[in-house]
This record gives sequence, C-alpha cells and structure tokens, in this order.
Amino acid sequence: MCGIVGYVGEQDALEVVLGGLRRLEYRGYDSAGVAVLGADGVLRTERKAGKLANLEKELAEESLPGTLGIGHTRWATHGAPTDRNAHPHLDCANKVAVVHNGTIENFEQLVVGLDARGHERRSDTDTEVVAHLVEERYAGDLAATVRGICKDLEGSFVLVVAHQDEPDLVVAARRNLPLVVGLGEGENFLGSDVTAFIAHTREALAVDQDQ
Repeated sequence: MCGIVGYVGEQDALEVVLGGLRRLEYRGYDSAGVAVLGADGVLRTERKAGKLANLEKELAEESLPGTLGIGHTRWATHGAPTDRNAHPHLDCANKVAVVHNGTIENFEQLVVGLDARGHERRSDTDTEVVAHLVEERYAGDLAATVRGICKDLEGSFVLVVAHQDEPDLVVAARRNLPLVVGLGEGENFLGSDVTAFIAHTREALAVDQDQ
C-alpha cells in the first residue's frame, strides 16, 4: 500500500518524517527513503531497500538537517525493490524530489519523450518521470507546475513534490488514492493517513479527488 509523509515547519524534518514512516509500517513495504531540504538550500536524500531500520542505520551516520522533508515506504511495482528504485526520486539537477503512491499507466510514453529531450534517468520506476517533468516545466510556481503535469498523467496516484527553490512549500496531488493534510501551529503535515502525524496534530483535512 506504500506510505507517504511530508512536513514543513520548524521542527527537525527528518525526525518528523521518520516518525511518520514508522507509524505507517503496518501498510507494508520493501524499501524506504527520505529527502530533506537543508538551510543551505540543498536537497539531500537517503534511500535503502529493505526495512526502515536499514534507512535509519544509514542516517545515523549521516544526518540530514532541515525543516522541510518528504518520505516514503514503497511496495515495488515498476522496478525491483533496490536502493536505486526506492523513493524519493530526483530530477537531473537534484533540485526536485518526488515520492509517489500508485501507478502512472502512461509512463512509458512519457519516458520516450524525456529520453529524446536528453534527460538522464537513474531508476526503473514510473515515479521518476514526474521529477523530470517538473524540471522541464517549472517556472517559479511549483503548485501550478504539478497541477499541469497531473493533467498529462494516467492512472491512480498520490504525488508529493519538493523543490529547492521553494523552501517553505511541499506540493501534493491525488487521484483515486488517499491523502490527508495535518494542520499544526506554524507547521503542516501530509500523510497517507492520519496515523503519520497523529503525534503532532489531530486536526486533519482529507485531500479531495484531483485536488
């Protein structure tokens, strides 16, 4: 079923995201990963196949400080359960990070165009195409960019996207799969369900279809 967590606020994002992923472990997964935007404006990621404990072991040796983060626990669909296929996925410039639940049914068609336009893909997933499409189309408004891309996607999905040029914003979109926003004081959360952020807030809003 995969699990998604997103956070923007004043707390240590990595701690919040990892806590959310732990609470979503019941959904099942075969790899996990996080992306955190640091105060230096750099997006940093860590991804590991296997249990969340594998990811936490890596992070114990290399912390990712920052107050914006996204995380994911994945069940493999397109691409084997390996480090390289674990989410988040990045664009060519490492400025865009994407996590994704569901299936983008027309991703092979999109890949053909991306390959022709010179993008270098680093995974076997359908998810990565979204990062490259954001890279191509971004003109200063991440929400508008994601909204436009969703119109070109077929399938059922939840997308959560961060861009290093917008350090106070995480953008999410859903079609046919659940996504919930948690509202806090000076901070906001995203989760596949309220379990992801229940330790921080009990005020939640369900994201509507195609919102």
